Amino acid sequence: MTLKIATWNINSVRLRIGLVERVLNELKPDVLCLQETKCPQGQFPSGPLNVLGYSHIAEFGQKGYHGVAIVSRMPFTSQFSKSFCGKDDCRHISISLGNKKPVTIHNLYVPSGGDEPDPKINEKFAHKLKFIDELHDWFSKDVITKGHEGIVVGDLNIAPLEHDVWSHKDLLKVVSHTPVETEGLIRVMKAGNWVDLMRQHTPASEKLYTWWSYRAKDWALANRGRRLDHIWSTPELSPSCKNITILREARGWTQASDHVPVMATFDLKI
Repeated sequence: MTLKIATWNINSVRLRIGLVERVLNELKPDVLCLQETKCPQGQFPSGPLNVLGYSHIAEFGQKGYHGVAIVSRMPFTSQFSKSFCGKDDCRHISISLGNKKPVTIHNLYVPSGGDEPDPKINEKFAHKLKFIDELHDWFSKDVITKGHEGIVVGDLNIAPLEHDVWSHKDLLKVVSHTPVETEGLIRVMKAGNWVDLMRQHTPASEKLYTWWSYRAKDWALANRGRRLDHIWSTPELSPSCKNITILREARGWTQASDHVPVMATFDLKI
């Protein structure tokens, strides 16, 4: 079967539920993982999604900030949310699909880290680094993939490679591309033995972006992007990933998020 899994930082799901419907109609994913839903638990706008056939919804939300959700055409066999750094700030949710060969999908929203890349004077950046350390420790325990296949998606708020940003030199001291962050995220990948599926299909020597700042007057012309959104899988699943779609045009939609949807298409049986 073909399994399509998409990820998108929606930046307020209630404000942009019409755009969520548009993505579901255009990309037709089987599973859509959303970050920064900014929606209190129990108030997720499920009605329009149910009409489109996405009747299975897992959410972990809070008022005003953060929040993650997974909407699916397929029923879940389980769901789980993990908290990091002693905070209940709704940054992870996972679901499992299938019975014979179950696949667990982890949806993550890593802290952005603020503007100043110094943990001594910026608590938000210190939080981000601690979150990455805890994620590394969790993945290194092999509790994520043991006995089943795994996929990690989400807004990880780090562009780890040189060509994941418009200018490696100019952004080395900018939050999301500082060495302490990029090296930390690569350690996380290695700890879980994850495969970077986007770079499996687009060589690391080529520019690849999923985010363009609201601050740019003409985001498309300037094209000062970063790859902050990611899709990883366990090594056994990676050969079955046949395609990656980045819906770049979504950045130009009316009332757009500053992130765009990314989708992986798998050819597998679960």
